[in-house]
Amino acid sequence: MKSVLAVVCLGVFCALSPLSYSAETSIAGATTAETYAIEEEDSDLPEWAEARVEPFRASIGNWVDNTSRNIDSFFGGDQSASVDNRSYLRLGQEIDWMEGEGTSGDISVRYRIDLPTTEDRLRLIIESDPEESQGTLADQGSGRLYNDQRDRRTSTFGLDWLESRDKRENWSNRFGAGVRLRLPLDPYVRFTSERLWDFKDSPWQLESFNRLSWFNNSGYSARTEWDFGRPLSTNRHLRFITNVQWREEEDTLEYSEVVQLNQRLNRRSALRYSAIAIGESLSNPRMTNYYLQTRYRRDIHKGILFADVIPELHFQREVSYDPRWAMTLRVEMYFQRELQRDYFHF
Repeated sequence: MKSVLAVVCLGVFCALSPLSYSAETSIAGATTAETYAIEEEDSDLPEWAEARVEPFRASIGNWVDNTSRNIDSFFGGDQSASVDNRSYLRLGQEIDWMEGEGTSGDISVRYRIDLPTTEDRLRLIIESDPEESQGTLADQGSGRLYNDQRDRRTSTFGLDWLESRDKRENWSNRFGAGVRLRLPLDPYVRFTSERLWDFKDSPWQLESFNRLSWFNNSGYSARTEWDFGRPLSTNRHLRFITNVQWREEEDTLEYSEVVQLNQRLNRRSALRYSAIAIGESLSNPRMTNYYLQTRYRRDIHKGILFADVIPELHFQREVSYDPRWAMTLRVEMYFQRELQRDYFHF
């Protein structure tokens, strides 16, 4: 099975990244015109597929944008037609495989309705899949939530009050309240605080994200994330990430340490190499999972259609730290009026 997995991984990488090697090796010796042509290539789809995808994407994207602007104009006024709006709808299809557990597939839908003109500091937020519903750190850390741990009833409707502070100069705080849209309705309140430190004469940065939440049905939760990183070159970035999380419904403290090396292969492809350690409990601390992960992400078509290949090697406490392979294959499609190409989140 492992040899088959290796062959599948190699084949998928080659299929998804036809330019990842040739672009980098040939650009150095190419003429300006040839380099420009390479950089302008922005789709792996054949012409017949592109002709079908583009009208569908434009139609749904315009509907998402118009819907959010109409809601925004009702609450905020006439400026909604001219301001930048980052509402989106994302459809995804993924296949997960874990050694010893088999394969599962799933279709996911995520959306965010951005209402930027409601008030200078008051923002109306409608979104799916809030952070508090994304499970334990073991679920979140790999970037591959297991299908049976996703809660499909996690859309929220609420108001956020934002402080007009630059997080590079002061702590930037945000207060929010609203309801989770399911029956019975689940009211919530949350407080978020962020800070970013730049070190003089140093490429290192330290970023802190902290959130305290209360949901009526699931109780309190708290999370802090500290991200210490620096660029190594124009296309590589090193990060050390510490997460600590507590949720009342789990009633245990969780923590994780992540080392990441992010690399942009070219304008449309990126790789992330990660080593992750996850533990739990303050009174009886123990490590529950160690794993290595490589995530390859490819912009298949014009910042609209993306593919992820995520192989992992786990060493879990529950199976006496015996090595177990895992793999996720994922395709995502984004719908919005203005194309946003930076969905690599690297």
